[in-house]
Amino acid sequence: MSRHVLFSPSPVMRQFIGALRFRSLSALFAVLLIISGSLIVASASAQTFSFSRFDVVGNARISDSAVLTYAAITPGSTVSGAQVNDALQRLQNTGLFETVEITPRGNTLVISVQEYPTINIISIEGNERLDDDALLPVISSTPRRTYSPSVAEQDANAIAEAYRLSGRLTATVTPRIIRLADNRVNLVFEIAEGRVVETERISFVGNRAYSDRRLRRVLESTQAGLLRQIIRRDTFIAERIALDRQLLSDFYLDRGYVDFQILSVTPELARGRDAYFVTFNMREGQSFSLGAVSTTSEIPEADAAQYQEIIRIRSGQTYSPRLIETTISRMEALATQQGLRFVRIEPRITRNDEARTLDVEFLIRRGERVFVERIDIEGNVTTLDSVIRRQFTTVEGDPFDPRAIRQAAERIRATGFFADVDVESRPGTSADQIIVDVDVEEQPTGTLGFSASFSTDTGPGLAVNFAEANFLGRGQSLDFGFNTTDGSRAFNLSFTEPAFLSRDLELGLSAFYTETTDQNRDFDTLDIGLRTSLGFPVSTFGRVNTYFGVQQNEISGLVAGRSSPILFAEQGDRALAFVGMQYAYDTRDGGLDPTRGVRLQFGVEYAGLGGDTDYLRATFLGIAEQKILREDVTLRASFEGGALEMLGGTNRLSDRFFLSSRQMRGFDAFGIGPRDIAATNQDALGGNFFSVARFEAAFPLGLPDEYGISGGMFYDVGTVWGLDNKAGASTVDDGQHLRSSVGVSIFWDTAIGPLRFNFSRALDFESYDRTRDFDLTVETRF
Repeated sequence: MSRHVLFSPSPVMRQFIGALRFRSLSALFAVLLIISGSLIVASASAQTFSFSRFDVVGNARISDSAVLTYAAITPGSTVSGAQVNDALQRLQNTGLFETVEITPRGNTLVISVQEYPTINIISIEGNERLDDDALLPVISSTPRRTYSPSVAEQDANAIAEAYRLSGRLTATVTPRIIRLADNRVNLVFEIAEGRVVETERISFVGNRAYSDRRLRRVLESTQAGLLRQIIRRDTFIAERIALDRQLLSDFYLDRGYVDFQILSVTPELARGRDAYFVTFNMREGQSFSLGAVSTTSEIPEADAAQYQEIIRIRSGQTYSPRLIETTISRMEALATQQGLRFVRIEPRITRNDEARTLDVEFLIRRGERVFVERIDIEGNVTTLDSVIRRQFTTVEGDPFDPRAIRQAAERIRATGFFADVDVESRPGTSADQIIVDVDVEEQPTGTLGFSASFSTDTGPGLAVNFAEANFLGRGQSLDFGFNTTDGSRAFNLSFTEPAFLSRDLELGLSAFYTETTDQNRDFDTLDIGLRTSLGFPVSTFGRVNTYFGVQQNEISGLVAGRSSPILFAEQGDRALAFVGMQYAYDTRDGGLDPTRGVRLQFGVEYAGLGGDTDYLRATFLGIAEQKILREDVTLRASFEGGALEMLGGTNRLSDRFFLSSRQMRGFDAFGIGPRDIAATNQDALGGNFFSVARFEAAFPLGLPDEYGISGGMFYDVGTVWGLDNKAGASTVDDGQHLRSSVGVSIFWDTAIGPLRFNFSRALDFESYDRTRDFDLTVETRF
């Protein structure tokens, strides 16, 4: 390759050379060489060329005319050596040629090029943690296209970035080519994955009200645990820090710390580059309570007294932004019911530092007359626009309400369909119009799971489950599952439409099949059924679910002389059709007080629309939770009961109540309740009534947080009693005998599933009851 380099001494250099005092022959000789070289280069640069003929060699895919166009030298024109050099640079900068040489030969300019090869195949080697399907979409190089070293380097950086996001900061990617015939190459990305960079420790500076252990439970990030070699839940991801900051701020604000600040978050990489130490530096401030709560109206049509009556917050409650937001929503709903438009509720807060209280005045005023011109949705490829639009209570033409728009954005995020949701408003086509822009980024919503489980009730088990939360982009969910344990097989299929008839109605359809063989009982069962349900909210925390179903039950495998005559009388097939309703009220996760919550659930079911039985069954469940001692200890009390009343005929085994080992710890599944004492196997017969009370405390054990191990204590008391039909069995005990148990629990929270070890002792029991001193439940998903 011929290159022309232009150089001449500057005036400054000439003065410098002239000023030199040569103190040796060697210095004089060096200066003479410099001057001679300058004269030669100057002579070359002054040389001119005129080419009437061009000879392009080495090109295969790119035409001669295209090469000459890139060179940009006009035939017959006089060009300098510098212009020839410029032509060389232009050809190299096209990115089409691997090498370029320009050689003047008289009036002929010879341009020799070697084109970049064509990519035959692209392969990735050395990747074990991320498969090809995850890495190929991030690269730009394409088979049967021209190979570009710069693009290959960009692709290598993109692959390294994918590894960085998965926690492997030390991963290196090297692009290499394997040359083939016909100017083709195989492009290979060689990957050295390195080790996962874990979050070794998460610590806090400035926290006094809550322990590090409690605050770590708030964050999305987790620190390395005992099973770090197989669990990657503690992988450090820098992008997660922003979410952690928001979660931590929300935690403190919900508890009245209005001055809370996160001063800094410092992730420090260990010297071995294999772990991060994350430190949250923060200022807690003081917790404030609500002081006086009042309402003032600037609108004559809005009576402040009426709005004051619907306020549910009271003086003395711990201040929380959620309390204020909920109250504003209630007031705005009342304004809408009264036909008042453009009403805004403005909370005015007066701070009393001495008493640590916040007085809240809700001001009812007129808002700006601004309307929603339209709602534009972008970024959704699979999800239909209607799925996103139904999260808005505002439609085109309605008054613009910033709070309603923010709440809609939260509901869109809560669907779980999107990795990112951005909702912004901008001016419309006129001064009284607003356009709402919704920009979403979709994420995968389907899962295929294979799981292994173990329970002391059913033993080891395997299961396959497929779930799609956004079926066909319509926001519908589809769930299919099959599982098998020792002595049982089960299949289920369910479909849910969350916005039936374009309203807040949840329609559910399901089918199930369950078969057991001598599972904790000396007979076999078969249950097949179909069910449809319709659920809807009735309050902020309350929901009603109605359902209808048909079911067929079969009892078989009874052995004469071993089982009770009561069970023999109930064997065979039985069909029934039932309808029911359930009301649930739950404030445990989304309630106004984050330290306490309750769940109340009432249900009633009637069977008699068809089939072989006619009954009325009612159930109740009540749970109360309270966090104490800086929320490190959780107290829980639950009460459960049920009653079955036959309206015609006699009931069967599948109608009556039984208690599992989770409902009544210290006893086997089917371990208590009415029994035929004379039967050899003394299988549980179930009862028409049951009641259980459970009391539990969960607390830390003082072990390092990364172990994920905590403890608990419990006390259970309950019973199952009452039978309608005792024909043929004169030795049945179906009395209301209270059983009780006490014990301790070890909780181990792992990424492969929650493990619970119960060590229990039955205190009150009957001689025929089946007790259990140890219980283990674990579910693993992989």
